[in-house]
Amino acid sequence: MEFRNGLGDTAIQDVMQSYPEIGDILARYDIGCTTCKVGICLLKDVVSIHGLSKEDEAKIEREINENLKTKGE
Repeated sequence: MEFRNGLGDTAIQDVMQSYPEIGDILARYDIGCTTCKVGICLLKDVVSIHGLSKEDEAKIEREINENLKTKGE
């Protein structure tokens, strides 16, 4: 997965602190990062380890990148 600005290599807790709406995007696909107490997984790994279909992975990647683009990132 390729996220804008190398965000895929960032710990999910840091991603959601900077971009809380990404937690909302993940939650729509039943990825519960917003309630996780550890938060050290990288964004790219969070998406890949949840056993989603390739189509859903692509949708998440697209939604996150579109969100970042609208913020000028």
